[in-house]
Amino acid sequence: MRWRRWVAAGLLALWGAGPVVAARVFVVHSYGAGHVCGQPQHDGLVQALEDEGFVPGRNLEVGVFYMETKRRYTAPEAVARRGREALAALRAFRPDVVVTLDDNAFRTVGAALVGTELPVVFSGVNTPLDRLNRTMRFFATRSRPGANVTGVYEKLHFVDAVRAHCRLVPDTARVVFLGDRSPTGEAIRAQVLQELEDEVLPVPLELHVVETWEAYQELVRRLNRSAERLVLYPAALRLSGADGKTRTAAEILPWTARESRHPSIPINVGFLRAGLFGGVSVDFAAMGAQAGRMVARILRGTPAAEIPLEEAERVRLVFNLARARELGIRIPEDVLLAADEVIGWEEARKP
Repeated sequence: MRWRRWVAAGLLALWGAGPVVAARVFVVHSYGAGHVCGQPQHDGLVQALEDEGFVPGRNLEVGVFYMETKRRYTAPEAVARRGREALAALRAFRPDVVVTLDDNAFRTVGAALVGTELPVVFSGVNTPLDRLNRTMRFFATRSRPGANVTGVYEKLHFVDAVRAHCRLVPDTARVVFLGDRSPTGEAIRAQVLQELEDEVLPVPLELHVVETWEAYQELVRRLNRSAERLVLYPAALRLSGADGKTRTAAEILPWTARESRHPSIPINVGFLRAGLFGGVSVDFAAMGAQAGRMVARILRGTPAAEIPLEEAERVRLVFNLARARELGIRIPEDVLLAADEVIGWEEARKP
């Protein structure tokens, strides 16, 4: 195996007998550079590897391929083509481990590598793993996958997020899920429903899946006419409009923050920065770090087959104080002090 090659070379270098041969990790992003979901995972991955002694430029080389399937290559055939291009790029790179970030990369690149000798670590997969496994057959059990694939499932902690919001805003009457028909949107909806098989929300759930940008706008405006206090869970991340343009989260979420009279729980901190209210969100950097520690174990010689599948362990408590003021919601100071990130905190504390 390749890990023996570079470990042996590293020992020889320590004994003065040759140069260090770096470990090679290839990261396939579902989306583009700097994306609010992929980039924090990538940064957490690289930092965890560095903490484990694998330092880029010293004994680690990191290759990257951006599939750009959120905005540029959105049709199923285009996603499949980008997957093939990513496979060609990683084979040219000759990695010791491949990492896939988010669903599209795993469904294309990860699926093509199942059963090969090349270890694969995924991060940020939303689709329930048992459902994926029916077609991909990438694990025998979660505690001992048995093949060449392991990774971290992006558990949204949806129920925890709603419970936390209802404690903060006790007159909340309903939680409204806003989804779309994109693969990621469908995966998020499936995960929410899976969580609800085992846990109970403190308020009723109203589930909406819209087909177009115009239908989304109309739904938000209709919800504005409700006399009840609602909380939204925006998970519509790609919508086509009558003008032929595709709107992504970068446009959908700021519009939601401007137009909705109800607070919204962000799936991740990037969504908070788009103007949403806040609450419990996924910690993408921590999830990437979990995957990074798995990669380090593989580089040290543990087969992926023996590394248990994990769920994202950490969530972040985050708030946007400007949005809270617009909504007339007062967040207690002890809650703000306990938060991982508060946008507008310094401004709010000025005399």
